[in-house]
Amino acid sequence: MLWFQGAIPAAIASAKRSGAVFVVFVAGDDEQSTQMAASWEDEKVSEASSNSFVAIKIDTKSEACLQFSQIYPVVCVPSSFFIGDSGIPLEVIAGSVSADELVTRIHKVRQMHSLKGETSEANGSQSESSLSTPSTSFEPNNTSENTQSRNVELCEASPTSDTATGGEKSDHATSSQEPRGCSNPRPSEDLTVKVERLTKKLEERREEKRKEEEQREIKKEIERRKTGKEMLDYKRKQEEELTKRMLEERNREKAEDRAARERIKQQIALDRAERAARFAKTKEEVEAAKAAALLVKQAEMEVKRDASARERSTVARIQFRLPDGSYFTNQFPSDAPLEEARQFAAQTVGNTYGNFSLATMFPRREFTKEDFKKEGKIYRLRTQDDGEDENNTWNGNSTQQM
Repeated sequence: MLWFQGAIPAAIASAKRSGAVFVVFVAGDDEQSTQMAASWEDEKVSEASSNSFVAIKIDTKSEACLQFSQIYPVVCVPSSFFIGDSGIPLEVIAGSVSADELVTRIHKVRQMHSLKGETSEANGSQSESSLSTPSTSFEPNNTSENTQSRNVELCEASPTSDTATGGEKSDHATSSQEPRGCSNPRPSEDLTVKVERLTKKLEERREEKRKEEEQREIKKEIERRKTGKEMLDYKRKQEEELTKRMLEERNREKAEDRAARERIKQQIALDRAERAARFAKTKEEVEAAKAAALLVKQAEMEVKRDASARERSTVARIQFRLPDGSYFTNQFPSDAPLEEARQFAAQTVGNTYGNFSLATMFPRREFTKEDFKKEGKIYRLRTQDDGEDENNTWNGNSTQQM
């Protein structure tokens, strides 16, 4: 079967131009639709329908089927509509039939179409109302198909059911119907207008749905962004509260530690004062005890400062400047002997300058062999009044030039 590949309006126009019968095959996904489609594809059906039919195949879920059902109600799937020039169905096949039965129906429709054409030439415009009656009898394979076919035909043929029995009525009844048929507008033109109007309505409905969908998407996006912002604000607030609680807890622990230390110190001082007062026999002894307690406290503070200084001074950075103005720098442990610095300088310089000595720039001080032999820390720059203070150490953040 050669199916028309365009849309329904184009197929209608092609059928009008060629004077052919317009065939619409409505198919679904069920087994009967598959069987009916196979019958349409049979070679005998293709030969019988050639040159006299413009056939189009539509799916029940398509927009074309929705448009078509607005004009011709589709009460059964599959269905095959044979529509004449006037837009009135000549035959409707409900359900699935065999290829032989379909060929018989095609021949019947062709005879009806030919008879309609001959009568139209003889009677003029009256033939459009008197000979366009659809078939009121089907030849189905079984009783259920016969019942469905009759229902569809009666549904579709109701506008012209009176004219279908014109042969059985009197001449007076026929003549009374002819003026009414002549006074009606052309059905083909009405069909085109209906198709255009329905197509326009469908386009408007599709555009409305598209706009509604866009508005829904915009609302969804706004809600999504609003929800995301609220979630971010909530998470940020939770993190800020957690950080605040952690800082408060840390500060509270530090305050408790400080308070505990202060209480211990006060208790120690109080114990010392009590012991001094208990064993002091005179006012001078009491004063001496207080002075001793003060000295002890100062000594403890000195020890703490020294310990803090030692913690900060673990690395000494020394810059060695050569007689030609060039220099090189190296880091040494602050508790390393000065001999280690001299050995490093000797390895770096080699025999370039022969025997050499190390000296600080400011204040000027040249180191002797005794200084190199000293164990302990690398001393920082000292004045002559510094003496042999072992606690005068390097500051790890400074650089000593030698």
